[in-house]
Amino acid sequence: MSDQPPAETPSEGQTAEQPGGPPARRPRRGLGWLVSIFVFVLIAGATLAGGGTVMLHRAYSDPGPLAADTSVVIPRGASGQSIATTLVDAGVAADTRLFAIALRFLAPERPLRAGEYTFSAGVSLRDAVAKLQAGDTVVRRVTVAEGLTTREILAVIEGAEGLSGPTPEVSELGEGAMLPETYHFSLGDTRGELIARMTAARDAGLTRLWEARQDGLPLASPEEALILASIVERETAVPAERARVAGVFINRLIRGMRLQSDPTVAYGLAENGVPLDRPLRRADLAVDHPYNTYVHRGLPPGPIANPGLASIAAVLNPAETKDLYFVADGTGGHAFARTLAEHNRNVARWRRIQREQRAR
Repeated sequence: MSDQPPAETPSEGQTAEQPGGPPARRPRRGLGWLVSIFVFVLIAGATLAGGGTVMLHRAYSDPGPLAADTSVVIPRGASGQSIATTLVDAGVAADTRLFAIALRFLAPERPLRAGEYTFSAGVSLRDAVAKLQAGDTVVRRVTVAEGLTTREILAVIEGAEGLSGPTPEVSELGEGAMLPETYHFSLGDTRGELIARMTAARDAGLTRLWEARQDGLPLASPEEALILASIVERETAVPAERARVAGVFINRLIRGMRLQSDPTVAYGLAENGVPLDRPLRRADLAVDHPYNTYVHRGLPPGPIANPGLASIAAVLNPAETKDLYFVADGTGGHAFARTLAEHNRNVARWRRIQREQRAR
């Protein structure tokens, strides 16, 4: 039996070590508890935060409290708090704080835009915010009929609900300056802005059609084309007749004949662009004023209305015709003639129709 004591096995002494490593120490129970508590708090906090995020997403995406479709106006320069209050007052959102939180943490960083908005019943906060960020405002419209004078158009613009600001004077624009059309605008757009769009549209359309005009027309400039187009616009309300009516006037200009257009006489007799409130009389045709095309040859000094693009196009690409005359036919259209004799028969027929209409 050896005199040396036996070597301790791992189960009998310290835990086994790696060769050359320091002796192992017993774990401290106090530090272990602290680590466990810290991990628990982290897990619990993450769980609560995750649950809160889920709840926020749900409140953001679920149908909102709005019971019926409604319109809301967001003023320019309104703060986020003011917008939140407006939406809550309108019933679109349930709580201003929820709106603020959702906007900050869940919505893209884009500004909310001013304007008039329509929200559908039950709209979610997510969709409401997206609409405000996209500037998806209510689109209003105003329709300006073809053939109105500038004064009449300005009265339409003045009465259009939703526009702001003053209306220019007729003298600032002149006759024929605007393109009749349906125009869209948003609440708060100014009348000056809309009229600027109308004049720009007229300029662009007239330029485009002038560049595509027929060769050999007796028109020296786009302005002369506009004058004749305004006459065509006032002479016929039948779209299919425009090019033929234009052809008659082109033929008369080429031959040096007077245009003899009743609407030009009526325009000259009217005051300040207000249409004549009575039928023309035979004596009116002899009144000497610059717009009387029974007295003066050629075109009048300016447009007599604001023509649409169709009438401008008709003047610059008129129908190929030998007609020199036309008169109302009793159906809303006109009877055309190449000779004075044929025209006189058409006139007699029209006068007979008028007598029959008055006798009813």
